[in-house]
Amino acid sequence: MIRRHVVVSGEVQGVFFRDTCRRTAAEHGVSGWVRNRADGSVEAVFEGEPDAVGRVVDWTRQGPPAARVEKAEVVEEDPEGLTGFAVLPSG
Repeated sequence: MIRRHVVVSGEVQGVFFRDTCRRTAAEHGVSGWVRNRADGSVEAVFEGEPDAVGRVVDWTRQGPPAARVEKAEVVEEDPEGLTGFAVLPSG
């Protein structure tokens, strides 16, 4: 089990980034959360098997078709044992 904290910047709000992220994580069996940030970026946490988390993190570097990702900052963190995947209120 691994955990990655990702902040994605660019044109990533208003393009269904969070909902598509939730669906992508669910398809790969990854737990965590995603939310918009006040600065226009999107923040997400992914927990799960290394290969699955890696695939979802790779997806964030592109995002959904309408997104224009400029940068995805990825930080390794200790897993917290999250279950399910949530779209959180903006933070």
